[in-house]
Amino acid sequence: MVDFSRRSFLAGAATLVGGTARALPFEQRNEVSFLKGPYNLAFYYRLNKAYRIGAGMHFFHSKQHDLLQLTRFEDHAAVDARFDKEAQEWLRDPPAIEPEMPYYSSYVDRAMHTLFRTIDWTHMHHEQTYDVMAFREIPWVEKKAWTDRAVKYYLTMQTPGVPRSVAPLEVTMRRAGIMMKPYFNYFRNFYPLDQSLFYVAHWWHPAAYETQMISGNRDQEAAMAQTIDLMYREVLPGRPGRMLLSREIMPRYSRMSPESANIFDNLHMLHGIAYSILAYPGWSVEEKRAEMYRVIEAMGYQPGDEAYTRRFREPHPDFDPRTYPAWVRSPQGAMGMIMMDMLMEMLPMMYPGGLSKAAHAAIMQQLMKNGRLGIEPGEIPGSLNDAFMRVAPGMRMMPGAVEPGETPTMMVEHMLSAWKAKAARIPDVAPIDMTVEPSLGPARVAVR
Repeated sequence: MVDFSRRSFLAGAATLVGGTARALPFEQRNEVSFLKGPYNLAFYYRLNKAYRIGAGMHFFHSKQHDLLQLTRFEDHAAVDARFDKEAQEWLRDPPAIEPEMPYYSSYVDRAMHTLFRTIDWTHMHHEQTYDVMAFREIPWVEKKAWTDRAVKYYLTMQTPGVPRSVAPLEVTMRRAGIMMKPYFNYFRNFYPLDQSLFYVAHWWHPAAYETQMISGNRDQEAAMAQTIDLMYREVLPGRPGRMLLSREIMPRYSRMSPESANIFDNLHMLHGIAYSILAYPGWSVEEKRAEMYRVIEAMGYQPGDEAYTRRFREPHPDFDPRTYPAWVRSPQGAMGMIMMDMLMEMLPMMYPGGLSKAAHAAIMQQLMKNGRLGIEPGEIPGSLNDAFMRVAPGMRMMPGAVEPGETPTMMVEHMLSAWKAKAARIPDVAPIDMTVEPSLGPARVAVR
């Protein structure tokens, strides 16, 4: 195998794929610095262990890209186990500072730099918004205004398409139209240890925000120490079975800043999609790049997304992030409901002649199995498309449904229309009252 890490060439220079040199377009690499504010670095100085844990998670978020692209798919089980062990070491002894994406995945950075700009720009938003919440001298009643300022900066100070959308995943996942793509859920199914570790990371970020939300300006150190202890004691050994959404784990923060909450959900989903694209062995790096950039654009901020910012349900409004109840661990939750709704919208177009009860049941069974970690007994390995073609032959394939870089426009438009009709009946989630600063009480599992 070629040792790509020793090759020194700029983005846009020739990339070796299967021994053939192919030119990739040049990409802008201008960077945008942090928004200046009195809160800068407050999270780093006040809650340093929490900052370092996030930095450790961003290490393995980064390295996973090159690992998937440059190792053989046939070795996925060994690669999965080896990197899970390495990543856990970075969590137990986290780095002192935040690594940027190119540090540990230089090959994918050169092949598709816009992916890393997108991720690093949103990680910057993480740090800015943590800082706002951590800075004692911003009165509680002003936290939202300062957070809104950070959101505006995030949306406007980068190349269009790079900032993640402020619309919920119900909108952006339909725009992406990935459910029938041949890579769908490859990472989840063939790299289950690494995927479950990212589920820990995607629990951590909202849990950290919600810990700040329940402790006010005064008690964040004590509250965060409890959440950190919970992560090492329960969450890491018994990892969540799914990607948890902001509305589930940080309900109070999501009500204060649904824009920021949706940005993070869209980033976390992009991570999973990117890993599945890179894990898929059937496409060249150019084809993967085309699909990656299509998904980045579809899930990015678009004018009009603000109309749907608060259009989501709040399943656990009283959740305490210092607890780890069974519903948090479960493979079933808000994301699964989104995927089920999308499939119900797609099936009439995929099977215009209808389905027998047996075929419908088989499709539902494969959807549930495909959405859980690993390969289960009775599950058809591969993508959801592969499974459906086996258990219910005769599926009508929409143009663009499986090709790299192509959007299944008919399907996307149908799903968006169906969701908007449903969304008209969903009230906006209510804002939270920030005039009353919370005081920290004992951890408790909510009955709701």
